Amino acid sequence: MATQIFVNLPVKDLNRSVEFFTKLGFTFNPKFTDENATCMIVGENIFVMLLVERFFKTFTAKDVCDATKSTEVLVCISAGSRERINEMVSKAVAAGGTTPNQSKDYGFMYQHGFQDLDGHLGELVYMEPSATSKE
Repeated sequence: MATQIFVNLPVKDLNRSVEFFTKLGFTFNPKFTDENATCMIVGENIFVMLLVERFFKTFTAKDVCDATKSTEVLVCISAGSRERINEMVSKAVAAGGTTPNQSKDYGFMYQHGFQDLDGHLGELVYMEPSATSKE
């Protein structure tokens, strides 16, 4: 079995978060969805578990970060092109998110991101194929 990654994020309103990420083009696994959580499919082996805050708190004894005030984690997702990044950021803003930073173009790499409705940061990055080749 391939290694899978599950990023767990606390959210205040699960339905609102699902609506937001659906507008960005993400889908959800209904087998892992109930009133407490949902499983957002990012890639073949990459998932984001959106957990209602009270349920999220059952997994940790630590305080839950208020992502609108502090950075808890920076999730970075690769994209197939610079245009795809701009499209996703535009969709995020149209769905109620914000862009906390300007896009950055490093020549071989392009990066931009958004902040979702709960303040979580999502970075998108495109790297020219020649920059990641092993030659």
